[in-house]
Amino acid sequence: MNVDYSLLVNWFGLFGIAVFAISGALDAARKGMDILGFMLIGTATGLGGGTIRDVLLGLTPVYWIKDPTFIALCLIVTSITYFVVPLLASRTRALVWMDALGISLFCVTGTGIALSQSAPPLVAICMGVITATFGGIIRDVLCSESLILGQRELYVTATVFGASTFYFLTWLELPSAVAAIASFTLAFLLRAVAIIWKVQIPSYKKR
Repeated sequence: MNVDYSLLVNWFGLFGIAVFAISGALDAARKGMDILGFMLIGTATGLGGGTIRDVLLGLTPVYWIKDPTFIALCLIVTSITYFVVPLLASRTRALVWMDALGISLFCVTGTGIALSQSAPPLVAICMGVITATFGGIIRDVLCSESLILGQRELYVTATVFGASTFYFLTWLELPSAVAAIASFTLAFLLRAVAIIWKVQIPSYKKR
């Protein structure tokens, strides 16, 4: 299946990196860091998931080394966030929603990049999930926060549905833009419903 995902990478990818960088900066704000801390945490969050994806797919040097524009984007949005944060009513709520937006964008982008490298369907979906979730994991580890994956509300599930939907819609040969928008919307709605109404799937209970 030969599909050109260049537009998907350029738009969803750039927007996803910016949104995730902002979420990292918001976590830095909760920790009371200075502007350099904002830049460090934000850049690691924005680029982390995609870096792991590229390494696993053998796409080296990874994307932000080939094109430093991605680093510049993270530094710019985190710097702006540093000055905007005092105006926010709730940093935690802003972080949760930025994270929801970021994972919904990245699950599509990661799957699309994997498919463009002729990865098998299951691998492509896994790459979408990894791209969407590992930036947040890196952010939580660096900020000594409880991993967002530990939350009971739907999180990884939303990225799995988003990535899977994108694969199946492209397999049906729908236009990549339609597949991307539909998959992003599904993932975001699932995460939004989970945030607002605390929707969750049964978790393992210790004996």
